[in-house]
Formats: sequence, structure tokens, C-alpha cells
Amino acid sequence: MSAASDARIKVRDQWIGAGEPCFVIAEAGANHNRDQSMARELIDVAVHAGADAVKFQTYSAETLYSKKTPRFSYLEGVSSKDTWDLIKEIELPREWQGELAAYAKKQGILFLSTPFDHRAVDELAALDVPAYKIASFEIVDLPLIAYAAAKGRPMILSTGLASYEDIADAVEACASAGNRDVILLQCASLYPAPPARMNLRAMATLRYAFAVPTGLSDHSLGIHVAVAAAALGACVIEKHFTLSRALPGPDHPFAVEPGELTAMVRQIREVEAAMGDGLKLGPSPEEHEMHQKARRSLVAARAIPQGAVIDRSMVTIKRPGHGIRPKLVDLLVGRVAKVDIEEDTVLTWDLV
Repeated sequence: MSAASDARIKVRDQWIGAGEPCFVIAEAGANHNRDQSMARELIDVAVHAGADAVKFQTYSAETLYSKKTPRFSYLEGVSSKDTWDLIKEIELPREWQGELAAYAKKQGILFLSTPFDHRAVDELAALDVPAYKIASFEIVDLPLIAYAAAKGRPMILSTGLASYEDIADAVEACASAGNRDVILLQCASLYPAPPARMNLRAMATLRYAFAVPTGLSDHSLGIHVAVAAAALGACVIEKHFTLSRALPGPDHPFAVEPGELTAMVRQIREVEAAMGDGLKLGPSPEEHEMHQKARRSLVAARAIPQGAVIDRSMVTIKRPGHGIRPKLVDLLVGRVAKVDIEEDTVLTWDLV
């Protein structure tokens, strides 16, 4: 693919890419704790925070993990269950998906869910999800990626653990299925991910290498890394959130709470506004007062009588700034005062 970095992709009614607002995905994941009212409350939190989409996960333990999968070290102290049993315990009941999708639509937020098998892809297609988000660990499941890509919806691929070759294979799987609407998310597959392992510069590397919009799937603690990613041009930011980090479950400890999610979205929008257009054309309309009162201009260093020839000793440089610009002092020297000029008078051309 070419090295262009201005690709844009439309997800439902929102463009994602260079020059567009960052698309914020509030990742509810498994933090519903198999409580449907909690799942709806998570949607409400995402809406209140100003996120663009709320995302869950669609999987079954039977098709996701072998029962012989070892326990993960990061879950020590979080759960005493074996991996398979834990995953089974936090599955999103499939019969909830339609209701949750309808509730999200009613609340005015896009509903997404990560599919982990072909059945999940089909179920989400039936719910008319606007995009498919593929998890980092599934980037090597090329049949799953191709199957989802063939549905014709934009593909958002997390790239935790992935090499350039892995990513190229996944992008090609999408292209081979007739789908070039791909967004790549830099990700550190650690829970939580230390800032030193986030590698935010990889967003630019992926954007250059694959000519697609890029962003961040963020598992770090707090919101500062996500906000920094926005400043570096992230087109998408995905962040796990929870109603409370004190709740039981594997993904609560590294998720942000409602107030933090709201602050993250607000700060992302403030950073976007702060980036500006890059032009330097003088003061903005809001800076007019400062320009007039706080900039420097030429001022009479002492009283200058009418008819006197201005010399350099008669002139100093002070605030405010509505007088003759300091760089024009040599044009002022040698002119004749038209009127008596008091000391400390801001000099203007009508006086000389």
C-alpha cells in the first residue's frame, strides 16, 4: 500500500481519519458482570461521557479457549477460577445483544461488539453494527477476519503482540475479502499496560506503512496516555471503563470510572481544539485587546516640543502596542514633531 496518511473511513454517519474528530469507543467489554441493568447503565455512562460508541464483546468460552489454557498471572488475586471457567462466567448472554443494541440506539450512541467467532459475526451483522472491532489476540485468526471483512463493514483491528507481518496478513485478509476500510489500533496487551510499553509513536508507523487511519486501544491506568494519543493524531481511541474498579471481575481494575471517562473525552476534545490549523497569521480576534495594550511600540522618552527634530534619544520602547512599531524607529528619527508631545506619549504617525 502507499504511504499516504490522509485516508478517511465512514462509520455510519461519522468520518474517521485525518482532520476528523477522534472517534472514542467506550469499551464496556465484560464489565457488565452478567447483569443486564448494569450493562444498560454502562451505556448510559458512555452517552453521558460523550463517547461516540459503546462496545461489548461477543464470545463463548467453548469457541474461545481450550479448557487446558493455563491461568494468567495478571489475574492472580482477581479470581481463583481457571481461565475457561472465568471466561464462561463473564460471557455476555447472546439474548441480551438485541436489547442492548436497541437501547444504545435509543440513547443516541453507536453499539459495537467484538466478535470472536463466525456465529458472533453473523449475529452482529443481524444487529446492523456499523463496524467490526477485532481484538489483538485474534489478529492471527485470518479466517475470522476475512469472514467479518466480507460483510462490508469497516474493520477496526487492534495490533497488540503483532509484528509487521501479522498486521500485513490481517490487512491483506480484509482486502482479499473485498474490504479496504481498515483502521489499525496500536495496543500493548498488558493489563494494566505501563506507559513505557504503550509505544504511541507506532500509530504514525502504522499510518505510514499501511495508509490507513490509526489510533490507540488503551489499557493503561488513567486517562493521560489516551489524551496524549489524541495530540499525536489518533483517529480512534478505545478505553475500557467500569462503574467501579471495586467490582469483581478481571477487567475492572485497569478500567476508568465514569468521571474519568467523561474527563478523558472532554480533554480529547480540548486537545483537538488546541491543535489548531498550524497557521501563524497574527493575533486572533480574541487576542485583539492584548495586541493593543500589552505589545510594545515607540513611546516619547521625554517631552518633545513642537518643531523639534526627533532623534533616537527622544524615543524608547514600551507597552502598550497601538503606536508605531519598534522596527520603524529609523523612519521616525529625523521627522519633525507637529505638536508638543508629552513624556510617555505613545507615538503615532499623526504626531510627527
